Amino acid sequence: MTAKQLLRTNCPRDCYDGCGILVEQRSDAPSRILGDPDHPVSRGRLCSKCAIAYNGVWQDATARLTTPLRRTGAKGAAQFEAVSWDDALADIATNLRRIIDTDGGDAILHTHYSGTLSLIAYLFPNRLFSFLGASEVDPDSICNAAGHVAWHLLFGNSVSGFDPRTAKDAACIVVWGANPSFSAPHAHEHWLPESPAKIVVVDPVRTETAAAADLHLQPRPGTDAALAFGLLHALRANGRFDEAFIAAHTLGADEIVATIDRCTPQWAAEQTGVPVADIERAAEIYGAGPALLWCGQGLQRQPEGGNIMRAIGLLPALTGNVGKPGTGFYYLNLTPGFAGLDLGWLGGAELGTQAGKTVSHMDLAPRLADPGEFKALFTWNTNPLASAPRQHELRAAFAREDLFTVAIDCFPTDTTAYADIVLPAASFLEFDDITFSYFHLHMGAQTKVNDPVGQSLPNQEIFRRLARAMDLDEPALLEDDASLIAGMMTQMNPGFDYAELQRRGHFALGDEPMIMHESLQFETPSGRIEIASAAAEDMGLPRTPLANVDPKPAAGHVRLLTPASKWRLNDSYANDPHIAEQSGPPSVRLNGADAAAAGIRDGARVRLRNATGALELVAKIDDHVLPGTAVSYKGRWPNREDGGANVNFVHTARKADMGESTSVHGTEVIVEPV
Repeated sequence: MTAKQLLRTNCPRDCYDGCGILVEQRSDAPSRILGDPDHPVSRGRLCSKCAIAYNGVWQDATARLTTPLRRTGAKGAAQFEAVSWDDALADIATNLRRIIDTDGGDAILHTHYSGTLSLIAYLFPNRLFSFLGASEVDPDSICNAAGHVAWHLLFGNSVSGFDPRTAKDAACIVVWGANPSFSAPHAHEHWLPESPAKIVVVDPVRTETAAAADLHLQPRPGTDAALAFGLLHALRANGRFDEAFIAAHTLGADEIVATIDRCTPQWAAEQTGVPVADIERAAEIYGAGPALLWCGQGLQRQPEGGNIMRAIGLLPALTGNVGKPGTGFYYLNLTPGFAGLDLGWLGGAELGTQAGKTVSHMDLAPRLADPGEFKALFTWNTNPLASAPRQHELRAAFAREDLFTVAIDCFPTDTTAYADIVLPAASFLEFDDITFSYFHLHMGAQTKVNDPVGQSLPNQEIFRRLARAMDLDEPALLEDDASLIAGMMTQMNPGFDYAELQRRGHFALGDEPMIMHESLQFETPSGRIEIASAAAEDMGLPRTPLANVDPKPAAGHVRLLTPASKWRLNDSYANDPHIAEQSGPPSVRLNGADAAAAGIRDGARVRLRNATGALELVAKIDDHVLPGTAVSYKGRWPNREDGGANVNFVHTARKADMGESTSVHGTEVIVEPV
């Protein structure tokens, strides 16, 4: 008889859902990863991508990095020899001490993001880099920095979004530039359908969520601000502005009225391609309130992404859909902060006496290519040679022989192939930690269910050992997991200990929905919603949001949108063979008219090219794709593709208008038959 044991844990991926997991340990077979039926959000199901990968490549020890490696061949050739942890860490320590002595701590650059969001593994490594005064690639510049800057200007805060539990009180939910069907499947399957609210989706792509909505507005990319102002015009014309709220809780509303008055639905329709009737209907639904606004991170990955976010944020600000049940505006929820966790303490923000430089991902290729600036590079929790723009230039920079590079990962990747030292990271199934969601307000236990594969170690243990190898005796660099977890539990004070959290799996922040901004006091200089912002002016930005639109693509070009895939989570899981089978060959979706004009037929191989690079894909004709637009889903690893490239080979590093952030969805390409 097969012996079985069920253990409860939680998914720590970069995801809105933060699913509950049951691990069925079997004595005669690999563990089975299942959904936890007691989790109130995921309700016993995992998303399809995690269900495949966690029972696939993540269970395959032969696919994992299992021992430290030292480079023996050229950078990029992925030629290594196995070495001991002591030897690997000694090499790293020697090189770092040399660099610090000759060039200073800021000559060490580290880049990381959200390969795991379990809190210790995600934040603890920053303690060492802070202590050393190392430089950092701004993680948010590859993802969502423009939106954060924009909503800080407007609301003073970009991480206090609505509590999803308040959807029961909403009459309208607007999902603008997010795709729950791929990126928040349980929100798509449960939360949205179960809400009594009318669902309005604004997205240039006809997603599954858009198809299921009560109304789908499909604006031409880059015209979202014009659409927002068209909606505002209709709301104002129909008496849906909350004048008492505006007078008491906003600043500078009078400065935006003239723009709203000229931006009629007819004008907005001309700019965006959205029919007048749909604009007016959307305004009617939102204006009836109470209404929730969900702005996705893809929305602001445009040349004027920050302005777009400020313009859309005017909807709740001018209609008073703030601070009451069923209202609010969401970009992210800093759930650990709401729970009482001091993330600065966990990441060692105060350890350094001198801060290093901050580098945008958009500048990474040229900055890293300069041998005079950075002498060492650490990559952890990320795979930049799959995820970053300007891949040709970036790979040339990574190939510098004088750039001492350390890569930490669970798997061999495009990035590990360029490292001098590769260190094997443990998976989330192999150590205890605490997890969260940045949508729903639950904290969860990440419970160790297996021993680490081979000699792999959790991120935090790797950095503890490196601190010891460097003869650093700062206690914060050596603090063990038990102490860190106890500290977090004390800060959160849920009324029980970590062992009980492991038994339960999760806990919610409060029994009732949290009403964000209920006090109507905002963290802006004025304490009001700042429609007109002096801080924006000080940054060289417009004082108020503008009704701007991007120009249409240049002649012969289309605008390339690269949203999240249904089968990959950013660039995670691209190495799973079953995921690859489900994903199919890399493809690009084109409107039939654009395809015909270029002489492209369905299923033909095509080339996408611009001044940055090129790649080949399979064309799929889809008339749900807007004319002048192409759609190709992100997240493939170049080393897994026949042509050795992915969409980031054509992505420029053009910055958005705010936050030194990506404008990846503003990329233009020529599509031509091969």
